[in-house]
Amino acid sequence: MSTWIAIGATALGCYAVKLVGLLVPAGALERPVVRRLAALLPVALLAALTAQQTFGDGHALVLDARVAGVAAAAVALVLRAPFLLVVTAAVVVTAGVRAMGG
Repeated sequence: MSTWIAIGATALGCYAVKLVGLLVPAGALERPVVRRLAALLPVALLAALTAQQTFGDGHALVLDARVAGVAAAAVALVLRAPFLLVVTAAVVVTAGVRAMGG
């Protein structure tokens, strides 16, 4: 039964967040600071998620094959490679490091 309570609470919370978003005046959203933050927030959240998934394992810092894959992707991005090549480089390097025993 507690699972359904959690699902209901989550649904109500999502609805409340949507409602609050609709109640914000349009003038507040047109301010330059708000527009700049709205543009930068997804990038910051994605970077934090990537760092947490790459370097974290519970409460421990982990340096394994994922780090090499992210480093390869970063190099490919610096070289302005297409996105598909960036992902391919990360996958190949990560698989290669894992195959070598890392």
